[in-house]
Amino acid sequence: MAELATIARPYADALFKAQSSDLTATAVWLDRLAAVAENAQLLQFAENPTVETDQVFDVMAGVASKEDAPLPEAAKNFLRLVIENGRLATLPEIARQFRSLKNTATGTTDAVVFSAFPLEGAALEEVATALERRFGRKLGLRVELDPSLIGGIRAVVGDEVLDTSVKARLEQMKVALIS
Repeated sequence: MAELATIARPYADALFKAQSSDLTATAVWLDRLAAVAENAQLLQFAENPTVETDQVFDVMAGVASKEDAPLPEAAKNFLRLVIENGRLATLPEIARQFRSLKNTATGTTDAVVFSAFPLEGAALEEVATALERRFGRKLGLRVELDPSLIGGIRAVVGDEVLDTSVKARLEQMKVALIS
């Protein structure tokens, strides 16, 4: 693991310096590339000696591009560099380190909010405000759906967890009844 972090650090640093004018957009496309690079079949395809780097690039760029949000030139150039240097497997770690640099520069902390139902607009703003007040820092929220929560939310901020879900309350009641 330390080896991946060591390999990823110069890439994350260089990308952070090169894209310092638009860190948020860079984080978005870098996360998309990292998510694609976590696919074991894609990594196996990329490591095949008969496969050209252009083929790997075309597959990665095609999967990571969205109809409403194609990859910008900076993303394509970065992806090509990573593939040509044989560092595709380090993309998730590069993205993690880039987010850490971005958070330090902007004074935010990443937070994942798990919800049984989609959170959008005013509801998301209300949750963000409450969580920022509760944790005492500016948060960069990402919402993930988890129907098993039944209702409420579960927020993970660094190593802290705030669980106000119905599932957690039912578990608490179960423990209280058993003991």
